[in-house]
Amino acid sequence: MRSELTRQLRGDEGVKSTVYKDHLGFDTIGVGRLVDSRKAGSGLRSHEIDFLLQNDINDRIDQLMRRLPWFQDLDDARKGVLLNMSFQMGVEGLLGFKNTLAMVERGDYAAAAKGMLNSLWAKQTPARAKRMAEQMRSGEWQYTPGT
Repeated sequence: MRSELTRQLRGDEGVKSTVYKDHLGFDTIGVGRLVDSRKAGSGLRSHEIDFLLQNDINDRIDQLMRRLPWFQDLDDARKGVLLNMSFQMGVEGLLGFKNTLAMVERGDYAAAAKGMLNSLWAKQTPARAKRMAEQMRSGEWQYTPGT
């Protein structure tokens, strides 16, 4: 029954990988999944958010392993910095930090942290940049206060 219903709903509701307006003008994703905040009960459940996040983390790890082969040799906290930055600005945006990445590759984490803070990214999101720079410098995980 589930496979038949799935086929039927995919045909009736349509399949969209991005947000679209349903026939009543409400934000919807996937196969008729209402995510519009104007409707009670809409949105993603906590376990669905976690599922998406884990998929995104795995995808970013795969991309960085391919693009920066030395990434696998970093300790977890410093890998976390590069992954965090790639979430915020995309992998291509992260790869634009050529000098900083060269410093990370050679293990000059203090200089890399300074390079991170001397960027447009740090000016745009100073609190996050300071945390990530400290994590790069120290090799110790840093978190948003209260999390």
